[in-house]
Amino acid sequence: MKNQINTALQAVCRQGLMDGVSSAVAAGVSVGQERGRLRACFAGGHTRIDGAGMPVDERTVFDLASLTKPLCTALLTLSLVGRNRLQLDDTLVKVLAVSLPEEKKALKIGQLLSHSAGLLPYRPYYREFGAELRKEGTYQLFERILAEPLVYPPGSECRYSDLGYMLLGHLVENLTGRSLSAYLREQITERLGLATDLFFLPADKPLPVEKNRIAATEDCPWRGRVLQGEVHDEHCWLMGGVAGHAGLFGTLHGVMGLCEWVLDLWQGRTYHPDLPVELLRTALTRQLANHTWCLGFDTPTPGSSSSGRFFSAQSVGHLGFSGTSFWIDPEKDAVVVLLTNRIHPSRGNQRIRRFRPLFHDRVMACVQAVRAEGLGG
Repeated sequence: MKNQINTALQAVCRQGLMDGVSSAVAAGVSVGQERGRLRACFAGGHTRIDGAGMPVDERTVFDLASLTKPLCTALLTLSLVGRNRLQLDDTLVKVLAVSLPEEKKALKIGQLLSHSAGLLPYRPYYREFGAELRKEGTYQLFERILAEPLVYPPGSECRYSDLGYMLLGHLVENLTGRSLSAYLREQITERLGLATDLFFLPADKPLPVEKNRIAATEDCPWRGRVLQGEVHDEHCWLMGGVAGHAGLFGTLHGVMGLCEWVLDLWQGRTYHPDLPVELLRTALTRQLANHTWCLGFDTPTPGSSSSGRFFSAQSVGHLGFSGTSFWIDPEKDAVVVLLTNRIHPSRGNQRIRRFRPLFHDRVMACVQAVRAEGLGG
């Protein structure tokens, strides 16, 4: 039965490589639990298109982009709630003790997590800066975000926002006195044995892996080079490579392992002292009617989801701009991870939009068949 999933996974990934979706792909499917869990993985392509890279395998490192939001920032913020260091109804001004315009004084942590805080989705602040790293860049970015007018009443709707997660990352660091990178390692990745598979790449520290093991991303006009071994997101780069909205890098094993752990925690099969199951289940529930967002995690959009047609409505997941994604289905006890570098060498490559639902439909159709026949084989 595992062979069915393997065959489908290999075929659809090879098709994506042939169709120019990306130069590199690593994908995995996990079904079931504990000793009965089935895993199928595929890795193919090269880390660069110019011949200077290396073949992709399951140890290849990808820029996870916005997967940072759920897999790092949301989980760490929730862990602070679990430790009673923070409440979802706490206001930003109470937690950070900053001066805010009147319209922002009632912004709540839960609203930032669910993209319902009224903040602008994005603004290219980086264009105001040179591409060189400057320590004061982080503070100048926060000043601009905090001064940005709200675009809708907080709590009235959800609009995906990088800006809110930049603030949440700062909030976590402010409360813990630790960098996001260090706190993620202490709270989660070291406990799970994933510290060498999920990490940030601080700009002021040596790379923890060989550069060519990292999938290249864009030939960046702002920085004037092909990016490999440094974060693609411009604002995260200005913040030194570590931020709440982007900056996490990982291998297929790392993303699969963390998603399986979230699923097991959700199902009550494992334990974390600062993430009680009731809190996680609340976090993985849609926060507003007619909107797909939970706390940090998205859910399938009926009829038009990049996750395709076969994930249950209770599923949660997220996309990354670099061409990455994960989906977790509690009903089917399944995890599906897709890692690509679709923005190499240009973000103009949009083939991932058609590929994602095709990919998920192919593999999830096999997952459904395997579950119908009974796990094993």
